[in-house]
Amino acid sequence: MGFLASIPSPSDGVFHIFGLAIHAYGLMIALGVVAGVWLAGRRMEAAGVGTRDDMSAIAVWAVAGGVLGSRIYYIITDKTQPWRHPVKWIKIWEGGLGIPGGLILGVLVAVWAIKRRGLIVPQIFTAAAPAVPLAQAIGRWGNWWNQELFGRPTTLPWALRVSDATAISAGYPAGTTFHPTFLYESLWNLALCGALILIDRRVKLRPGRLLVVYVVGYSIGRFWVESLRIDPANHGGGWRLNQWTALVAGLLATLYLVVDWRRHVHDPVDVDVDDESSAETGDLVDDYVPEDE
Repeated sequence: MGFLASIPSPSDGVFHIFGLAIHAYGLMIALGVVAGVWLAGRRMEAAGVGTRDDMSAIAVWAVAGGVLGSRIYYIITDKTQPWRHPVKWIKIWEGGLGIPGGLILGVLVAVWAIKRRGLIVPQIFTAAAPAVPLAQAIGRWGNWWNQELFGRPTTLPWALRVSDATAISAGYPAGTTFHPTFLYESLWNLALCGALILIDRRVKLRPGRLLVVYVVGYSIGRFWVESLRIDPANHGGGWRLNQWTALVAGLLATLYLVVDWRRHVHDPVDVDVDDESSAETGDLVDDYVPEDE
């Protein structure tokens, strides 16, 4: 296949600026975080539920929790058993972040950080919901720089060309091109970000429910992308572990939305959220953390 009929991969995931080694994987994650915090901060101010400074302060804790949760998930669940090599646990720049773990711990830490600043958790979740897939869409390009997590072989015009050594180590002949799953997930997340913003403008959802809609949308895309990937992974019942995780998360999120809708379908449509803040503040929060004692 000719060069112009495929997506080339970078020859190196590290570049140097003024003598400093910059790992592109980490840079992509950082750029994603910056973009996500910017969007969430703008939405918070537009909705009158907080400031950009509030979002920046919350993000410091939520991102730290998310990275830690992602790394723990990867170390525990990855097929290569990275838990056997403690020296590699902190080498995040080499790849290895499990998004399901990052979402779980990141949300829990975010709840704590939001309550610490005296803000209403469901309102902040609604403002931040589209920012999460935006950050993921940018961060996924770190896999392109590392030449990792690509899909099965294909000759499609947008196929990914990796180095011969990478193709051979994956068990395929040199010159084989693969599905660019990083690109698929990036585009899916970007579209999901736009869809969430549109839903928020067109549909009157209760505070916090937009983040649950994100979980449904992301789970669908992740399940599909995982079905294409060929990197080593734990399997069960013919599916990869991350497919099962996406399926369970998506079904639980969908069930929550259905039950929540049935519970509140007869509520007054024009209720002012500020008037019922005492009830609304704890409604969605209780799904994540217990009441303060």
